[in-house]
Amino acid sequence: MSINRKALFMELFTQFLERNSDVEAVIVSDKQGLVIAGKKRSNVDMEIVSVLTSIINPIIERIRDEFMFKKFGTASFDADIYRFLFISLDESRTLSVVLNSLASVDKASPYAYLLAEKSSQILNAEVGDKIQLNIPNFEYETDEATHYERVKNQIYQMRLDEGGIFRFKFVIIGDHEVGKTSLVRRFVENKFSHDYRATIGLNILSHSIQFFGNQIIYSLWDVGAQTFFKRFRQTYYLGAQAAFIVFDLTNRESFENIKNWYEELENFIGGKEIPIIIIGNKTDLKDQRRIEYQDGVNLVNSLSQKPNIKISYIETSALSGENVEDAFTLIAYHYITKSKEDEEDRVKLDLLEEINLILEKRKKQGLSLDKLLILTSISENEFWSPGFQILLDINSEYKLEKIKDGKDEKIYRFSNGIILKNYLYETLEVNDSDAVFCIFDARNKEHSDPKWKEVVIKIINDIEEHGVVLIGIRVSENTNWSQILEQLSVNELLEQKMVSLLFFKIGLEYRLEIFDQLKVMLNTIRFY
Repeated sequence: MSINRKALFMELFTQFLERNSDVEAVIVSDKQGLVIAGKKRSNVDMEIVSVLTSIINPIIERIRDEFMFKKFGTASFDADIYRFLFISLDESRTLSVVLNSLASVDKASPYAYLLAEKSSQILNAEVGDKIQLNIPNFEYETDEATHYERVKNQIYQMRLDEGGIFRFKFVIIGDHEVGKTSLVRRFVENKFSHDYRATIGLNILSHSIQFFGNQIIYSLWDVGAQTFFKRFRQTYYLGAQAAFIVFDLTNRESFENIKNWYEELENFIGGKEIPIIIIGNKTDLKDQRRIEYQDGVNLVNSLSQKPNIKISYIETSALSGENVEDAFTLIAYHYITKSKEDEEDRVKLDLLEEINLILEKRKKQGLSLDKLLILTSISENEFWSPGFQILLDINSEYKLEKIKDGKDEKIYRFSNGIILKNYLYETLEVNDSDAVFCIFDARNKEHSDPKWKEVVIKIINDIEEHGVVLIGIRVSENTNWSQILEQLSVNELLEQKMVSLLFFKIGLEYRLEIFDQLKVMLNTIRFY
């Protein structure tokens, strides 16, 4: 079986022209100007471009030597009608990008280097290699509003415990020859290449895995290390949601440069906090090792001084595959947990806004400060009361007075007027509460506990009219939800008293689920 390089080039070039309206033609040719592959949009004379390519090659070689590029160089110049950008793919072949006269070379260059990398892969491909030809829209990739909605949707899917789909972009950076591309290829194709070839600016690949019943789709941005590309790396970094910074365990300079890569990443993503993994690669070269494991750990500790910065350290071998899968799984785990934390922060702000609206409304009604808003949490034991803890966290900026702080009863007053209470089933008092949040644990149970209904009935009888009762039920796979609800039915009692009663499931993602329901509870209070 042979590789149909012509078909691959046509697909790649077609996508590239569709993505970049300023590009009139793309051509791959050799030193003599012979066209290997090309595609044009308009009446561009391919022969003239090919001749220009053969003329420009000596200039590119000079640039390559001057900037110490072993494999490639670049050049550009303007003509009356077109602008030309040339990138050498290797010692004998060049990519030519023909732009219209008004096009921005700086805007086109990040795409052109990606095109050069894909073209080089096609030229050097062997039977069985996987070449991903998609050309992303960098502007879309850096759209923060789109990213926010996507992450939000992903988090809500994850609350179903399984079946979520997570897509995220992460960059892989570090000095040249440390094994970045080899790590990616080992992960995506389970292959290792013994022939080193520098990445031309950028290589993007996609890959997906199953992660605790959820699909993780990686967009892997393997970024070239050459200093010349630094001005384009900012374009590649924007929108990154996680990062690998790779060094060679046999090369101390690559280890010492980790701090420089970290600073560049931090600057280019605008100080955004993202999960980062420092990777010491080439563990297979034991006799040549210059960096010890503890050195890597110490480096990570020194970089992890900022709060909420997630940096981990792992050592891998792209040659043997040791820990490669674990490194990519670890970055997925960090990304998901960071996304959940971000979502929690947003929901906390929503809850605080609801609380402030209630307080403002009740102040206007002339209620005294100790009657503005009383919220009560009830749980089976003192060690698991997440609703109470969440409400404490939300109000943490306000001065706290502990009126009672016992095992069976806690009463806290905040300076903004909120009173929080926490009771166990046996000690509950809710007669002055605006809302009550109660938790039952139905995991691995076929029936509800008889005392649960007694608790619900007591709450409804004792709470004032127009109060809100929120019942969270912890469930597992074998929980019969419908049967539990039927056994807890108090419809007749509710008809006698004006109380809002809400039941909801609490699964593995209990914090986010509780956030949502607390917002419903507060919203109901506000509109009574």
